[in-house]
Amino acid sequence: MRRVNPFSRRLFWQGLGASLALVTTRRAVSTHEGTHVVDVKVSGFEFAPAAVEIIAGDTVVWVNHDIAPHTATAVEGDWDTGTLEKGEEARIIFKEPGLHRYFCAYHPHMTGEIRVRSKPGG
Repeated sequence: MRRVNPFSRRLFWQGLGASLALVTTRRAVSTHEGTHVVDVKVSGFEFAPAAVEIIAGDTVVWVNHDIAPHTATAVEGDWDTGTLEKGEEARIIFKEPGLHRYFCAYHPHMTGEIRVRSKPGG
């Protein structure tokens, strides 16, 4: 039978203590308090990021960095930023959960989507 020396015993207890600490420690939970603003950059004839996930009540801001005018127009037609010239921005608050796909009315190959989740706890 193999003998347990003080060094291996100490490693065992250190490992056990670390394992118990990890199991019993609460993990940090990301909360979404208040409303947030998410920026979408319009540049190089692209929306960046092209896909955004937010919570109901959050605001998305499109800022046009291109020389050409652009829009962010809902595929379903229920919202539109209007024409954004270089340096202009538009804000839309998304209150209802769901998937909102959009495109640029001037450049239909430019597309994006906003996934709106329900408020936490509600």
